[in-house]
Amino acid sequence: MKKILLIALFLIGAANLQAQELKWYTDVREAITISNKEQKPMLMFFTGSDWCGWCIRLQNEVLKTAEFKKWAADNVVLVELDYPRSVAQTPELKSQNNELQQAFGIQGFPTVFFTSAETKDGRVNFKGLGKTGYVAGGPSAWLTVAEGIVHPKKS
Repeated sequence: MKKILLIALFLIGAANLQAQELKWYTDVREAITISNKEQKPMLMFFTGSDWCGWCIRLQNEVLKTAEFKKWAADNVVLVELDYPRSVAQTPELKSQNNELQQAFGIQGFPTVFFTSAETKDGRVNFKGLGKTGYVAGGPSAWLTVAEGIVHPKKS
């Protein structure tokens, strides 16, 4: 009986862990479709995943935490725009990411840009909501900044 209970608990735990995994889009057009369908802004994470120390720190201290995952699932569509040095990317992905870096004026990593977008006549129009980067203080400090951008207080 104990064995069955342990197996059941393990399976429930594994299912919960899997349910908490978030979908990070790399195709911006796909993310825009989902963003508009779910009526959530996009969180665009501009990162140098294999060389940028602050990007890696933001990933480990915030973006991989349960607190962030819960908040993100309820509030945003996640988009990763990566600029790696030692990981190969398709020419299309490189081109898309470079165009978005130019469009948003990204000059340093990590930058997290919150935006909504609409596609009209084949053209994408972004509406910037705000941006941030690494925020010291762990997930709660970072999420306070993000929440202020995604759900600003009306005064």
